Amino acid sequence: MSLSIDMLSAFVKVAERRSVSAAALDLGVSKSVLSKRIAQLETTLHTTLFSRSTRRIALTPAGEAYLAHAHRALSAIGDGEEQLRSMQAELTGKIRLTAPVSWGQRVLSAMLPEFVHLHPGIEIDLVLGDRIMDLAFERIDIALRWSPQAPGDTVAIPIASIDWVIAASPGYLASAGTPVEPSDLQGHPGLCYWRKDSEESWVFERMGERVQVSMRSRYRVDNPEAVTQAALAGLGVGLLPGYLCEDALSEGSLVRLLPAWKPVTQFGEAITAVAPPERMRLARNQVLVEFLKQRLASPETRAVKRRPDTRR
Repeated sequence: MSLSIDMLSAFVKVAERRSVSAAALDLGVSKSVLSKRIAQLETTLHTTLFSRSTRRIALTPAGEAYLAHAHRALSAIGDGEEQLRSMQAELTGKIRLTAPVSWGQRVLSAMLPEFVHLHPGIEIDLVLGDRIMDLAFERIDIALRWSPQAPGDTVAIPIASIDWVIAASPGYLASAGTPVEPSDLQGHPGLCYWRKDSEESWVFERMGERVQVSMRSRYRVDNPEAVTQAALAGLGVGLLPGYLCEDALSEGSLVRLLPAWKPVTQFGEAITAVAPPERMRLARNQVLVEFLKQRLASPETRAVKRRPDTRR
């Protein structure tokens, strides 16, 4: 017996709902039909995918291992159907994308409404989060990421540059002194967007010269917006993305330091659109990526967005 879409759909739905009754209702079939499809799949694979009891149903280790493959198989089939439809019709369908929280709030969310107005047949699901998501398992069309590297099974297209800035508040500098060279940063509390694998050192480049400085940190945050607020509060010297601190630099509430040196971070210098090749081939996804590249390249809408004034 060969695999079928019905078998895979039944398996994925039961795994998601942890209930044969609920899964059957979602798929519009009877419990007996759904159970038969699961049994056929287990026979075909020569393994047991679910452990069953009178109270609950759960995946076996084999079922856990197979679930991601089943998701990918169904996604690939759906992608193929959508690609054929997109070749014959206007841009329609849903684009599910994810982006870093701060960049998504400050930059991306200001542009997507225009895209939706331009393409009324397209729906947008935007998931803002700083964790790296499994694109296939979580059914993401496009991930907009800071990371300069993408998995080998994906397509990566740079869409916007990110400038990194060293800055501190005037009050902090008045009490702690103003660094003029990277080595002067030693002894200053460092504030930066922190992840589990982040190193407590900063790297700078200038005309081919590279300098690494060990930093002391007593305030680590996994959100760059919070890092900017810490710098404004005078907690230390911040390593900040330019789109978050441009307003503060213009107003003088932050002072840019070491302007001749370029910070080198693990996040790279660009926001990159990452997608499985089959998803990037869909016309609506290609149009969205091109739209973002054009909007972010224009002087009026480059990846520095001012926060709206909400004071009344």
